[in-house]
Amino acid sequence: MLVGLMSDTHDRLPATRELLKELTQRGVGMVLHAGDYCSPFALQPFHDAGVALAGVFGHNDGDQEGLRALAAQGMGHELFESPHSLAIGAHKILLVHDIGDVSPRSLKRHNFVVHGMEHQQSMKTRGDVLIINPGEACGWLHGAPTCAVVDLDTKRVEFIKLTGSQWAY
Repeated sequence: MLVGLMSDTHDRLPATRELLKELTQRGVGMVLHAGDYCSPFALQPFHDAGVALAGVFGHNDGDQEGLRALAAQGMGHELFESPHSLAIGAHKILLVHDIGDVSPRSLKRHNFVVHGMEHQQSMKTRGDVLIINPGEACGWLHGAPTCAVVDLDTKRVEFIKLTGSQWAY
């Protein structure tokens, strides 16, 4: 099963829309978001794309009640406090904004850990656990919006980076 991974959208709607387009073209029907949407209107591209969304709050999500209310208007959209553990089929996933908030013992209890905050794409393993940061969907700090796709069955990860002058910051 293919799942999209995003983090740190920081209200940059055009980039979020384009990344969601890239994800859906690859067959993604669900996105895991590791926080920092910022404003409730930042969820609109997820509604428009018709993809399911499971996410956690980040450090810059000031209006959490507004975010929850807008998420509730979408089919299959849920936001949780960070960290949040969920299962997709037989796969246990830990979704967290700041990986520093998670103990090593908690990491070991999951097949996948998806985190954000660092605004840098990365992938590493600790034992059998695959730890992924999809980077910054906003592109504000490192010059290009990014996300990732993970195949939960094969643990194959594809990093996506928007190119072109319209995305450079």
